[in-house]
Amino acid sequence: MEPVYKDSETFDKIDFSENCFEKGEYENCSFLNCNLSEADLSGCLFLDCSFTDCNLSMAKLQGTSFRDVSFSGCKMLGLQFGDCNTFSVLFSFDNCMLNHSSFYKLNINKTSFKNSSLESVDFSECDLTGSMFDNCNLLSSMFEMTTLEKADLRTSYNYSIDPDKNRIAKAKFSLQGVAGLLDKYNIIIEP
Repeated sequence: MEPVYKDSETFDKIDFSENCFEKGEYENCSFLNCNLSEADLSGCLFLDCSFTDCNLSMAKLQGTSFRDVSFSGCKMLGLQFGDCNTFSVLFSFDNCMLNHSSFYKLNINKTSFKNSSLESVDFSECDLTGSMFDNCNLLSSMFEMTTLEKADLRTSYNYSIDPDKNRIAKAKFSLQGVAGLLDKYNIIIEP
């Protein structure tokens, strides 16, 4: 099948579990209330696109390119972003559920995560320099050999980050969030 090229199109309330997702390039496209769960997005290029209130859970992302893509109100469980094309990857997340996803080894500095659930997300070996975690739940998320320099986690919570195993120079944390940097010591911190 020949790859498609879609420019400035809106896809509204399409269930791609019933309609096969066409491989190709999508530029300036909007996806609204679409079901892309378990869809094969492998090899697709999304440039300046937005996904709003979509379900992308367990979608296949082998070689998928996300360049300046925004996700808002999306359910994105179990996504393997580490399988994406790493060239110029740039995306943002607002009010999304990304639980059990992985960003393993991605260079995603200056990424914005807002009002999102990031439970059990793997950020191992990521470069998150200058990234913003605004009001995000990071319960059981993995930070191992992760670069968080100049990242802002002041309003996020439930994280456990070992300063000896991650680069956190000039990262911003709230006073109550500092406990998440001391977890490995098994100490009791009282107000």
